[in-house]
Amino acid sequence: MTNIHDQAMNYVYQQVLQRLLGFLSRAERTALQLLIQRLSVAAGGMEQIGDFKVLAIQSGSRDCCYTLALLRAAQLTIASRAPATFQLRVATLRLNGSNPTALENIHRTCNALFVYDDPRVEVLMADNREVLPFDHTVPVSPAGREITRTNLLMLGHRRVWDGPLDVWDDGYLATGEFYGQISRWNHGVDALVSSDTPRRQKQYMEGLKRAAVKAGLEVSEHHEPGYAGLFALLDELGSADYRRFYTEDGQETWRPAEQFETCRRATFIDIHDMLVSNLEERWPLLTEFLGFQSDELAAMLSDNEYVSLAVSTHLRGLQTCFVHGGSYEAGVAEYLQRTLVMMRRKQLPERLCELAEGVFGNPATLADLRTRAAAEVQRSLGLSEAQMVCLLFAPFGDNAATLERFLRQCHPGMLVAMPELHRAMQGQPVADQVMQWMVDVSGLPVSLIGKLYRMGPVPVNESGTVESATDDPDIEVEAGEGKVSPSMTDEGLAGR
Repeated sequence: MTNIHDQAMNYVYQQVLQRLLGFLSRAERTALQLLIQRLSVAAGGMEQIGDFKVLAIQSGSRDCCYTLALLRAAQLTIASRAPATFQLRVATLRLNGSNPTALENIHRTCNALFVYDDPRVEVLMADNREVLPFDHTVPVSPAGREITRTNLLMLGHRRVWDGPLDVWDDGYLATGEFYGQISRWNHGVDALVSSDTPRRQKQYMEGLKRAAVKAGLEVSEHHEPGYAGLFALLDELGSADYRRFYTEDGQETWRPAEQFETCRRATFIDIHDMLVSNLEERWPLLTEFLGFQSDELAAMLSDNEYVSLAVSTHLRGLQTCFVHGGSYEAGVAEYLQRTLVMMRRKQLPERLCELAEGVFGNPATLADLRTRAAAEVQRSLGLSEAQMVCLLFAPFGDNAATLERFLRQCHPGMLVAMPELHRAMQGQPVADQVMQWMVDVSGLPVSLIGKLYRMGPVPVNESGTVESATDDPDIEVEAGEGKVSPSMTDEGLAGR
């Protein structure tokens, strides 16, 4: 029965391969052969390929799905020629705000490539530091949702209030920790394979270092460029990237613990040069074979992969309204104009520019957009508009240096309570109403607000961006009644 089953499955795999190859151009088929050669060299020769395990991180993006299709084509092609082929681990990190369309894309891609029932492929997800079989229908666990929200706030508050709008840096730190852990789970993997461009790799590594500095971790600059230096950096950061924020029992450990290897032995295989076709040529494979669905406008416009386009635009509107003293509509309009300049510089289709103007450039619909964006923030991230605005001012760090500015601008009625607010952050008893106000306006427990209060300023360079050096921002500073920062300009608030 086993032989019959194996023969039937091999026939199915051959059918999948033939259909997949039918969507590849001549250039893509040539690139596929180069990919097979690159994997063979990394494995130490084709005779070792059966013991070689490759990790592919899957986010449900267009490029991730296309890359997985190429890896599956390589895996099945080798299997048709040799006694064994490489093993593949497909892994997804579940975070708050995960796009349901992206999760559906992962599921449809895995279905089309017939990987769910292939013993040579693991399809996994991590939720609240637990490795589980991938299931696109399961929402983020309540515990995972809460710790992700708290991490977002803690790291988001570790910023210079008039600096770049990098308030979602927890995404870099969370994915970095995920890369390190999933690569050593269940006997580990030999290599991480990615098609990210060198520019995208540099952007991610800089974001990870910036986030690590905010979290109070020591970061050196002596790493290989791009993802080639990723695992060395992760080794340097250690296994618990948020440890400076919480006590030992403040976060779950990675589970199941007995299935994690102590050492990490993964390397990086860069295949960005294998994506030889242009976007238009890939669409038949993506849509007709993989069943990929794309929000074209969001894919082209969003400047942050960890939040949606609507949330990113909403944040710019809030920033202009509450920090600059302008209007929400003016903030959205300015963001739209900068985005259109970027789109045209990249020579994106004019229809996308027109679509963006139609969605975000109509003053009559902005009130509705703001309402829907605020509802999305509450639903997906668990944050109210008041908590988002508090995040923009980051008023608690460095002895609450910008607290007075925040209160004058947003909560003038609480200015009289400033001494009590400082006492609460110093761990002294205060009225319950004051404690509750702090929780409501920040979304954080007072104990963690106190942790932010005792952390020194975030180290920044001359341009106002966070230093990714060995400065330790977790130095306890002398508690006092607070101080107000010197007058600051608004130029740094334009965002990235």
